[in-house]
Amino acid sequence: MTGIITLPLVSLRVSDSESSELSTQLMFGERVEVLEVGEHWLYVRSLTDNCQGWADSKMIQILSAEEEKRLSNSPTFCIPVPFIVCDKPVSNQKMYLPGGSYFPSYNYGRCIIGEEIYQINMSSNQPKPKSLSQQITTNALQYLNAPNLLGGKSIMGIDCSGLVQVVFAMSGINLLREVTQQVEFGRVIDFLFEAQPGDLVFFENVDRKIVHVGILFNTHQILHVSGSVRIDSIDSQGIISSKTGEYTHTLRVIKRII
Repeated sequence: MTGIITLPLVSLRVSDSESSELSTQLMFGERVEVLEVGEHWLYVRSLTDNCQGWADSKMIQILSAEEEKRLSNSPTFCIPVPFIVCDKPVSNQKMYLPGGSYFPSYNYGRCIIGEEIYQINMSSNQPKPKSLSQQITTNALQYLNAPNLLGGKSIMGIDCSGLVQVVFAMSGINLLREVTQQVEFGRVIDFLFEAQPGDLVFFENVDRKIVHVGILFNTHQILHVSGSVRIDSIDSQGIISSKTGEYTHTLRVIKRII
């Protein structure tokens, strides 16, 4: 049995309780496989990144086999801005969708899921980035000052690996959710002076475990999440806080995904 998210965001939790820890968020248009059915909760696996957890059953629309086949075989568009207004003409309603949301069966700004039509208007007035590298850094900059939220993936709250996953998805690159998974992608860049904007930089703790990731803005600045999405200085040792001038994260490896 499969379902789809037709709300802006759905929390995926560690256990079947509202008070349970948030593990990640599911975006509009994400499809899930239902692995277990509880009284009021569903244990699901995201078909986007394989994340598993419990979601309120009221927040997931179950798909028929025919609808699942139609949506899985159709092109998908990823929202490339932090949020956008979505019209629902059948029910005469509107809702705001976060960046990184998916529009399955996308056609001229609209998609159809079940009996509802979802319509967006993507402005063509924005300048086209010159490269994929520039596109990634431009998308990342849209999240400046978004607050830190462990498990979050939207402009209203996001964590370091969630930021990376959403920003790269906006450019058509699907990465897994956790920082320990993301570090497995791409090729190693040996020195910081050889890096380019859009490269990912991973950081370790005192036990040499990868615990943090950021998006390189240039060879001396990095965009990452620390309290909020921010730009700090970086050198071959690690991140230097723009507020205190002290090192806050120890550099472990630089990876080029694009």
